[in-house]
Amino acid sequence: MDFKNEANVFILDHPLIQHKITRLRDETTGTAEFRKVAGEIAMLMGYEALRDLETELVEVKTPIEKTMAPVISGRKQAVVPILRAGLGMTEGILNLLPTAKVGHIGLYRDPETHKPHSYYCKLPDPISERIIIVTDPMLATGGSAVDAINFIKEKGGVRIKFMCIIAAPEGLAHLHDVHPDVQIYVGCLDRQLNERAYICPGLGDAGDRIFGTK
Repeated sequence: MDFKNEANVFILDHPLIQHKITRLRDETTGTAEFRKVAGEIAMLMGYEALRDLETELVEVKTPIEKTMAPVISGRKQAVVPILRAGLGMTEGILNLLPTAKVGHIGLYRDPETHKPHSYYCKLPDPISERIIIVTDPMLATGGSAVDAINFIKEKGGVRIKFMCIIAAPEGLAHLHDVHPDVQIYVGCLDRQLNERAYICPGLGDAGDRIFGTK
């Protein structure tokens, strides 16, 4: 699939994002730096993903005169990380939208079937009125992302964006096929999945590297 021709797929090629992704790929990058850089990438990606936020004019008084100036219209945004690795991107988005509500969706991948299983779902209410940003650093098979967005839609979510740092073509195609209405923002599209459903060249297990676990 040529993702460049898909209206709701955005593969970001900004040099700052690419530079920081390289730091994440390096196996010598420690937990503290990995966590910090993941948040920085999320903030840079958020700048692109949120460019369609609605604004309204309000009156402000500058040191010179009164003027009408734009502000974000309303405060109805939600960040929903897919646990646990998605937490590593949350702070970066909240740096841009400090008033956004935060939900959580807990999924784990069966090591044999590679299929996701859910264990937790808590979303801001009412979710139907919010712009929802779902975060997960890795989009591998796409199963977790598809299930998470299914849960959100079942709860009434409509305006959904998905953000990942690295994606495999297989996972990106799967997510886009199942949820063509969801805007998908990808920091880097990698080559493929291996036999263990890990992204190649990838960066390893994002959750383990963010939280210092194995």
